[in-house]
Amino acid sequence: MMNLIVWLVAGAVIGWLAGVVMHDRSGLLVNIVVGVVGALIAGFLLNRPTINQSVFNLNALVISLIGAIVLLAVVNLVRRGHLR
Repeated sequence: MMNLIVWLVAGAVIGWLAGVVMHDRSGLLVNIVVGVVGALIAGFLLNRPTINQSVFNLNALVISLIGAIVLLAVVNLVRRGHLR
């Protein structure tokens, strides 16, 4: 249970930081989703450990943040209609 809570908090912080970088203000639930899904994407693309593998070191957090920023960038492009 404690791992789940830490994972959700880490996802929320990573999602919030990605939102700050991308100037996208969203709520807590969206931040959690962005952080967790972004970490999943980064782990898949870069083949590195992320918060989704219960690794909580600086490298995993940075990789997860990069994935969240990329996810927000793609979402912003789709919202604006640039990827049609």
